Order: sequence, then C-alpha cells, then structure tokens
Amino acid sequence: MKILVCMKQVPQKDAPLKLNETATWIREDVSYEVNEPDAYALEEALRQKEKHGGEVVVITSGPARAQQVLREALAKGADRAIHLEDNAFVGLDAFNTARAFAAAIKDEQFDLIFTGLQSDDYGYAQVGVILAELLGWPHATIIMQIEKTDAGIKVKRELEAGFFQFVDMPLPAVLTIQSGINKLRYATLIGIKNAKNKPLRKVALADVQSAIGNNLQMIEKLYIPQKTKNTEFIEGPPAEVAKKLVEKLRNELRVL
Repeated sequence: MKILVCMKQVPQKDAPLKLNETATWIREDVSYEVNEPDAYALEEALRQKEKHGGEVVVITSGPARAQQVLREALAKGADRAIHLEDNAFVGLDAFNTARAFAAAIKDEQFDLIFTGLQSDDYGYAQVGVILAELLGWPHATIIMQIEKTDAGIKVKRELEAGFFQFVDMPLPAVLTIQSGINKLRYATLIGIKNAKNKPLRKVALADVQSAIGNNLQMIEKLYIPQKTKNTEFIEGPPAEVAKKLVEKLRNELRVL
C-alpha cells in the first residue's frame, strides 16, 4: 500500500510560551518537536508497510525548521518526504492547509492518507477530514486499529464511554489516528544515516498558491492565563463543614 502521513512541527509541551507583538500567536524563540498524534500516525503507516509492503511518504508545511519533522520520519523508516516550505504556511487555517496538501499531491496515487487526530498546538482536528472532502474520499476518525481486507480495510474507532465502532471502508481513504494506537519506535543509527539520502521534494508557496484562499478561521487574540490562589476556610461542626464543602464542589467548582 502507498500511504501518505501528514505531520506537523509544534512547540514543545514544556516550552515557555511568549506571545508575539500582535498577540495572535507565540514568538518563534521556542523549541519544537513532532506533533505527538502524528508520530502515532507515522508508526501505524510503517507497521502497515511492514505487513503489506508498499511505500510511506511524509508531508509537512512550514518554514525550513519544519524539515526536522520529515528527517525524523525518514530516519524511522519513511521512504520519502514532501515539504511545503514557506513561513506563510504557518498562518494558514485548517481548510487552507488541507487545500495546500491536496494541491501538492495531485499527481500522486495514494491508497491511504493518515493524519494525527489533532495537533498539540491548535487542536482543531480538521485537516484530515477536510482533506478527505477535498479529495472526495471516505474518511474515519479516532482510529485505534486497521486491518487490510479483500475489499479495502476494516477500522476500529474509539467512541465515548468506552465503546468502539468497527467500520469496513473501501480504498482510497483518509484516517485520523488516535494517540496510543501503537508503541512508538526510535530511529536507529543506520536509519538516521540513510535518511540523509532519501528523496525530499520541496514545494514552494507559489506552486500551490492558486489552491488556497483567505483563511476562514482567524485568531484575534491570545493570552497567557494568570495563576491565582485563593484559600477559603470552612468552619463549624464536621457535618456542617462536609455539607458546605460538597455544595461548593458541586455548585461553584462543578467537579461533582
């Protein structure tokens, strides 16, 4: 099977975040890493390749620094990479990001496209399903298991309250992968060495400009939550204190 994995570079979870001058995003002076759900999508693609053969291609968008995401994927076993390289890609919403990806792969013939369930920064969980709509492919979300069948694939979806759904799907299809679907592998030294010689195609903004338009979603302002501390003592007999505590937990804090 020929599988495309959409990946993203995001700020590290423990990176101290500072807002930019317009308070619409963070400053660039932070450390970055692979979006965790995308790492699970890559791992599942590599496992499907090991079972059934084929090719795994990884794609990302962003400035030159985002290429590190692709290099890590190539070191783990992906066969080649596509980089939509330009600072302007960072500011695209989910709809235009999906449009850009669709334009970049228009000459490719994939059987499956994997994305992580959502990104660790924006958390929209939209690129995968929008990409499926643009391509006219069936899609399924929150995937926990994938099995190849004679007619296509059978997937296991995670639902609420511990329930699961099993769905038979034809190919080609788009799947958004849930974190924890598998155990992530580490890149080997030989894999890191071989990654330097694997193909990496760069796509300029001008190459996909005609496919994208104005953002449909915009961030007007961000703010860093301020930490506050407020201590309140409840006095009285134990039974009365317990009753007041339960009322506060239920009505004010809403944790019960």
